[in-house]
Amino acid sequence: MEPIILASGSPRRQETLKTLGIPFQVIIPEIDEGLAEGIELEKLPEYLASKKVEYVFKMLPAKQEVPWILGADTIMIMDGKVYGKPADIDEAIKFLKEFSEKTHTVITSMALYNGKLRYLTTRTAQTKVTFAPLTQEEIDWYISTGEWHNVAGGYRIQGFGSYFIKKIEGTSSTVVGLPLFELYDMLKEQGYSLIGLE
Repeated sequence: MEPIILASGSPRRQETLKTLGIPFQVIIPEIDEGLAEGIELEKLPEYLASKKVEYVFKMLPAKQEVPWILGADTIMIMDGKVYGKPADIDEAIKFLKEFSEKTHTVITSMALYNGKLRYLTTRTAQTKVTFAPLTQEEIDWYISTGEWHNVAGGYRIQGFGSYFIKKIEGTSSTVVGLPLFELYDMLKEQGYSLIGLE
């Protein structure tokens, strides 16, 4: 398989690519992941994923042949509010209290740049996550695990956070940060084979 540049510092996304056997290198894009003026909330992850790819593309040496570049971004939305990565423990606690007994929507978008065709394509997936009621004791315990660090919404669905999730409508890979069907479909469309077939 051809190597891919992953425009993300997310350990979860790196783990996914390792699991799929895709060779990759990481270049962490330095972009503002805040709200962009004039962009609908649902379109924000696609915008940010594309900006991450653009940042990495511009970082590469002018004469270097550009391979595949993959960017991704995940946000959570509930009641018109965006939940990104909590800035600190207090915000992580606030997020979990607000998620308790409610359903929020997780949106992950990916942008893939094909260096051969000089073409950028995107995919977006949505998953609805419903939390069970959370007690203060449960929230305090979860915060103590440290899983809230550097993840949208302040919880990890593939970790202890799954204890509190009552229902999922969609795929868990969307919440992790790389929706597998959409990733496979996007790579296949661009001629990048994951199943060893030419």
